Amino acid sequence: MRKKRRKQRRRRFLRIALPVLILLVLLAVIMVWKVFIVKEVEVTGNEIYSDEQIESWALDDEYSWNSLYVVLKNRFQKQEEIPFVDTIHISLLSPSKIQIEVTEKGVLGYIYIPTLGQNAYFDQDGFVVELSSDVIEGTMKICGLSVERAELYEKLDLEDSSILKTLLSLTQLLKKYDRVPELIYVNDGDVLLSYGSIQVNLGTGSSLNEKILRMDQILSQLDEGQSGTLHLDTWSQSSTDIYFKQGELTDIPVDEQTVPVESDAG
Repeated sequence: MRKKRRKQRRRRFLRIALPVLILLVLLAVIMVWKVFIVKEVEVTGNEIYSDEQIESWALDDEYSWNSLYVVLKNRFQKQEEIPFVDTIHISLLSPSKIQIEVTEKGVLGYIYIPTLGQNAYFDQDGFVVELSSDVIEGTMKICGLSVERAELYEKLDLEDSSILKTLLSLTQLLKKYDRVPELIYVNDGDVLLSYGSIQVNLGTGSSLNEKILRMDQILSQLDEGQSGTLHLDTWSQSSTDIYFKQGELTDIPVDEQTVPVESDAG
């Protein structure tokens, strides 16, 4: 009798609970279908690519109109590799608004590798973070070095390790002072910065911080349209000579075959 009563109670419970459960599932499906619709996208952390480019990568299939689907897909599906982008994280700010947080690779500059036909982009520690034929606007190009090979996530392979140390210090200082040149030319241990019609000869890698500080102050005072070379190679702690030679420009050999990448950076 007890077993029979238990079975009856179980049947009554299922007769009540099952329709309720089905109703809740239907309501959830309707809510997901009708409420979680992407109407607004907020993109943060991007400098290399535009908001529109990031959005097109994140919302890349026929179901990407659904905000909940986009978030779950980003969380559980392996992300497509995007040049110069480390990670893309998508979160739900509201049923109709998503946030796309971009973490870009810490690129300081790049060197063209003729044997690969690509640019090797390196970070603040000298490790190659990207190999690409693209050119990021606002990224420092380095010429005059002979580099035969480059491996992703390995340190740049330069014969003279002191040159790499100089370049790492220099590129970080130029970023700090917002004085990114068109290119950096290394010639017999001396470093030349090119800003179009103005070039800056830094000499060797000694006293870089002091030289860049003075360069920043002097470049602000030069008249627009001037052409020539600012000589900081003569400056030292003991000799503070700095001079600008009007009309003097070094011919810098550049043979890279590269393609600019569309970017908001500058």
